[in-house]
Amino acid sequence: MKHETILLSIGGSLVVPDDIDRTFLKNLRSFASRHIRGGKRFAISVGGGSTCRVYQDAAREVAPKTAQVELDWIGIRTTELNAYLVKVSMGHLAHHEVISDPTRTLAIKKPVVVVAGWKPGCSTDMDAVLLARNFGIKRIANLTNIDFVYDKDPRLNPDAKPLTDITWKAFRAILPAKWKPGLHSPFDPIASRLAQKLDLTVAIVNGNNFSNLDKYISGTHFVGTVIHP
Repeated sequence: MKHETILLSIGGSLVVPDDIDRTFLKNLRSFASRHIRGGKRFAISVGGGSTCRVYQDAAREVAPKTAQVELDWIGIRTTELNAYLVKVSMGHLAHHEVISDPTRTLAIKKPVVVVAGWKPGCSTDMDAVLLARNFGIKRIANLTNIDFVYDKDPRLNPDAKPLTDITWKAFRAILPAKWKPGLHSPFDPIASRLAQKLDLTVAIVNGNNFSNLDKYISGTHFVGTVIHP
């Protein structure tokens, strides 16, 4: 039987919102174990989240002329820390190393592989899309702390409308034109462009609701936003 591999792109703020969220990590392992028994495999890309932004903000404040490449490296190192924590939390289910290069050819025997940031100028969203291309993955679940993508920023616009189904062309029209370190975006602009080219489907799902994520993995109706070709 051919196993489907699903890519989970996990925002770092789910792993470390303020302190390390141990409940989230336990639920993630239980979720993965459950679906592995049902024939699924997982590639898990982990972001830097609020930890990344705190460190980058400190660098900007202390050294205002810090180059963008340096800010990128701060972000990459925070993703590595979060990714190693996720790998260890997965125990025997996980491949023995955290992968940093999503384009690398690998022989993975374990049902879970965890991926950290790669190189400057490349967000973890982009890492996830590159990994999907490398592994032939067609479905990405982007786990965030929101239920939907909105047509405009709901924090600034009370009339913002949730989107449940949107094409890449329409989605990219509401994104900033460029990515920069620490950008707040459901899926970054550069990664979105490549995802569209590869005909990937990305679901934006609240990562704190695993019963809802179960529904997405199982192909039943779920709460979230689907971005598709």
